[in-house]
Amino acid sequence: MKLKRRQFLKVATAASSTFVVPQIFSRASAQKTIRLGFIALTDCASVVMAKELGYYKKYGLEVELVKQPSWGALRDAILSGDLQAAHCLFSMPFSVFMGIGGQVGREMKIAMVLSNNGQAITLGKSLAGVGNDPKKLKPALEKLAAEGKDTTFAMTFAGGTHDIWLRNYLDAVGIDASVGGKQKIITLPPPQMANNIKAGNMIGYSVGEPWNGVGVQQDVGFTTITSQEIWRHHPEKALVFNKDFAQREPEAKKLMKAILEAGQWLDFIPNIRSAASTIGQAQYVNASPDVIGARLEGRYDLGNGLGVKQFLEDRMQFYRNGRTPYPRLAHGIWFLAQYQRFGYLKTAPDYLQISQRLIMQDLYEEVAKEMSIDIPTDDMRPFTTTLSPVRFDPKNPQAYLKSI
Repeated sequence: MKLKRRQFLKVATAASSTFVVPQIFSRASAQKTIRLGFIALTDCASVVMAKELGYYKKYGLEVELVKQPSWGALRDAILSGDLQAAHCLFSMPFSVFMGIGGQVGREMKIAMVLSNNGQAITLGKSLAGVGNDPKKLKPALEKLAAEGKDTTFAMTFAGGTHDIWLRNYLDAVGIDASVGGKQKIITLPPPQMANNIKAGNMIGYSVGEPWNGVGVQQDVGFTTITSQEIWRHHPEKALVFNKDFAQREPEAKKLMKAILEAGQWLDFIPNIRSAASTIGQAQYVNASPDVIGARLEGRYDLGNGLGVKQFLEDRMQFYRNGRTPYPRLAHGIWFLAQYQRFGYLKTAPDYLQISQRLIMQDLYEEVAKEMSIDIPTDDMRPFTTTLSPVRFDPKNPQAYLKSI
């Protein structure tokens, strides 16, 4: 039986009654300003526009947006209580909890999904011959390796979404993408990707926008595949809460409602140009509004003479008629299965229990009902991703792992 949030809080309160609560959480409970962290990525748009459009104030909230230098810094700030909420990789709470990208057992709570789609893999100019034909990547890398050249790839956080998109792509083209395998994969903050590929520190990277578009703009690389071509409508960023703020229900719900309204506004194409100009400013993403806006609209100049590719229903989206924000347990289970698949985990975790523990699905359902947003009914149903024909059944992830 699914343990509902209120039941869990009663159990957790009783179980922790003999422990001393760190002072930082006491201060966080008393403060009025909500500190909300974000990374300089296009998909921070809903948390930024909720402030710029006055939606936080509409719900009586004082929100301070706090730009973070890396996902690791954001993680630490959420766990310490310096941040109460954050724009975050959907899979980061799972990575942290499992000890891949943090300390085992530390909790970052997922309140809802912020965006679908809109990430990509960029290849450097030395791989220009690959274009957008995945079959050409492996022989091209083998040729470079035989010549003694570096074939390092970069992503943004161990066990994060960009990491998993990269490993899925490499595996699909026959390259060993397992942890500790021959293919070297390093971690870099998103805004540093284009400069590092230009400096020759790696040959390709997996990251969110606008940093793939920036790679094309600066002519240091080209977009070989987008994340929606790996898994259409995948969960990408999430709104996460620190464990203390997750219990402050009235404020948490108001924060979610403000961001949901911003997501609805963002999915209206005529608003994109305005949003791109706003989030492109130095205090937010600090990148060209033209690059941001084009890919928000689904217009991808791929670079390398590959032309422009148009994405419509599978462009980066923030609301998608209520289908985007619903945090699905099945998606948490899928990421946990990828950790086992690629060697981050040696044994099977308790997939469902961990997903229920980290995803505040019942809180989202309450907010959705209060806002008359339809709740999708597809959670825990089997599905396939775009790049792989193997069916994933969230009720039986081990069968998937045996078939993949």
